Amino acid sequence: MPPDRNIDYAHCQYLIFDGTFLHGRKGILALMNARTNTIIAAQYGLSESSQPHLMSFFEPLKQKGLNPLSCTVDGNPQVIRTLKKLWPSITIQRCLVHIQRQGLMWCRQKPKRPDAVKFREIFLQVPYIKTKFHKERLRSQILEWENRYGQRIAQLPERGWVLSDLKRARSMLLRALPDMFRYLDSSHIPSSTNGLEGYFSRLKQHYRHHRGLAPSKRHNYFKWYAHFRPR
Repeated sequence: MPPDRNIDYAHCQYLIFDGTFLHGRKGILALMNARTNTIIAAQYGLSESSQPHLMSFFEPLKQKGLNPLSCTVDGNPQVIRTLKKLWPSITIQRCLVHIQRQGLMWCRQKPKRPDAVKFREIFLQVPYIKTKFHKERLRSQILEWENRYGQRIAQLPERGWVLSDLKRARSMLLRALPDMFRYLDSSHIPSSTNGLEGYFSRLKQHYRHHRGLAPSKRHNYFKWYAHFRPR
């Protein structure tokens, strides 16, 4: 087991949290200090969708003094509920890249429906909002789309994958909207989880050289990796 790193948890105020799969449904959860782009904690074998797993990940960090102001996440509802349970005043920032990626997938690359065409144009703008003026302009476009198409779509019966996915895209965007632009209030809040995505990419590249590692040794492998390579 690696020794504890000397981390001043009280000064880790702006965070990025995400998980990635490595073996089927088994993966690794990681928490990054957004101001230094360094890993605060990482653990193998936990699920983002399990509140007991998430509590076992975050509670020890809280006991060590972690008291964040914000956390940028991919939108998993269990993650958001757990963070708000442990730190009720925390600011949640939804990852704009995740929102755009999922929205474009549900709207299709070349949609034929006019409502999907317009919605796709909205999702294409999401990661590029740099000012509050641009935010309000995008919110107006979303409201206009919702008034013209969204409420009618919500009342339509399910008829195939296209309509079903369009409903999913609408529901996701409306739920995410209150927490999409928190980064405009503070330059320390990242608008996406890209910093952690890059870390996961390097980790997986390194792990490919150890694919024969016994399952019983994987926990220690990832702990040592995070210890020696926190960036």
